[in-house]
Amino acid sequence: MRYTASDTDPNLTTLLDAAQREPIFIERDRQEVAVLVSARDYDRLSGKAASAFKDFCDAVADRAAARGLTEQKLEELLN
Repeated sequence: MRYTASDTDPNLTTLLDAAQREPIFIERDRQEVAVLVSARDYDRLSGKAASAFKDFCDAVADRAAARGLTEQKLEELLN
């Protein structure tokens, strides 16, 4: 489900601001039922950030290979 902040309760703005700093635990009947986290934290927790980083590394490797960088040349450069 997706909402914009303007579609919801005005008090949500305060929670959204706080979620940028730390997770917000939401309780119902003294039980934690949900957690509000920033989009950045969600990406990190869901693996999206790791996947995006891997895609970036793969693209860099492809460009390097296209320019003639091999494992051997890389090892020579690093030694």
